[in-house]
Amino acid sequence: MSEPRGDRRPLGKDPETACKEEERTWISVGGFCLKSSWDSKGGAVSLQRRRFDSISRRSLSDSGCVNPQPNGHPKVGYVVSAWPRLSETFILNEVVGVERLGVRLQIFAVKDANDKSAHPKVAEVRAPVTCLSMKRNHKAIGLASVRLLLRQPVSFCQTGLRALRYRRRGALRCFFQATYLAEMLFRESLTHLHAHFAHDPTLVTMFVHYLTGIPYSFTAHAKDIYVKTSPELLRDEAQAAEAVVTCTEYNRRYMSAQIGPAGARKLHCIYHGLDLSPFKFSCRRALASEPMVILSVARLVEKKGLRDLIAAADILRQRDRRFQVEIVGDGPLRQSLEAQVRRLALDDRVKFSGPLPHDELCRVYQRASLFALPCVVAADGDRDGIPNVLLEAMASGIPVVSTPVSGIPEVINSESEGLLVPPNNPASLAEALDRLLHSAELRERLALAARAKIEACFSIEKNSAQLVSLFQQDGGG
Repeated sequence: MSEPRGDRRPLGKDPETACKEEERTWISVGGFCLKSSWDSKGGAVSLQRRRFDSISRRSLSDSGCVNPQPNGHPKVGYVVSAWPRLSETFILNEVVGVERLGVRLQIFAVKDANDKSAHPKVAEVRAPVTCLSMKRNHKAIGLASVRLLLRQPVSFCQTGLRALRYRRRGALRCFFQATYLAEMLFRESLTHLHAHFAHDPTLVTMFVHYLTGIPYSFTAHAKDIYVKTSPELLRDEAQAAEAVVTCTEYNRRYMSAQIGPAGARKLHCIYHGLDLSPFKFSCRRALASEPMVILSVARLVEKKGLRDLIAAADILRQRDRRFQVEIVGDGPLRQSLEAQVRRLALDDRVKFSGPLPHDELCRVYQRASLFALPCVVAADGDRDGIPNVLLEAMASGIPVVSTPVSGIPEVINSESEGLLVPPNNPASLAEALDRLLHSAELRERLALAARAKIEACFSIEKNSAQLVSLFQQDGGG
């Protein structure tokens, strides 16, 4: 496949002069010289030059990229699924961490947020947020597409044909959202785009790159690469990107095999960072008068393995152990899980608390004795990366029990920072929980080692700095 018309052009002199010297086959759009394959005597070229005169002369550097801001930091556009989303605190943590390092951000969400409650840390985010959803902006998106077609018909048609080639439901929608975003970016001086999730957000971002030449990177997580994105699309996204980030070494190995050696050279594993300030560490001693609380925090979906946790609770009850299971979160399996609890007559042992605001969840961590998240690979192939709630529980001093699925062994060495049991195995899960219920020494040893691991490997400051370095490599910083 030929290279997109949105390639960046090195500029060693006045950008407009450089464009003219290339036989007028390079035109300036939104801060970049873009190559055109049609006759340079046409009206489209002069229209692009006027665009350059009015907008982009202030922002081009000798490298052809938009200049960093006066403080030396890049200005980055984040493209996400929805904003804010309570179940994606890892993105929120990253945004806050990147902004603390001086990077100016803008956030673009491809669909509306449906969460009824928001994380309190959202108030710390300085970046303006723009929603690109078709439902909210269909008229504006239509007008932007017409203007872009008239302004640069070749790159518009080429990118539209790419979208049709994927034969993927929603690809055309992503294309039209990209035209809307591209129109906005002609008025901005962004150095870089970064998308979270390899499906729709990265597809929109890749199309914007073809239309504007703005370089991009993306972070791949879990379901987006194992279920929602075909290997062909993943390869194309990686080849066009400047850098590809994923949150576990497990994912990195999988993606390397999928995208081939050319894309694999761009792959980076950067763990999700955690802001430790809300998580007060304390090794809790159980009171003889109260049952120990086994906490689980999760979306109520198959990959979290909560059916196994309920089955393990039944085994512990049959052993006459004193405990209380508390499950925080909501999701499509809630009714099914509640029915399982009733069927096993565990209503007095298993409590569903629903979704909680994060400040309240931090207080729940403080009264929990154990944390269990027995993750599995779902029937459709979906699986976790490293669940953020595991990091939060470990930071709070709660001994954790999980499974060696996906990237979880990268944060928990079994018998060192927690206990790992085989997935889909309630009996093994019950045995591990029973050990912790009975041994204060084991609980304390695991909790201390777990907190040390989080501080050493999952600091928001360290991991945000790694990401910013990728943005600066692109943005001339």
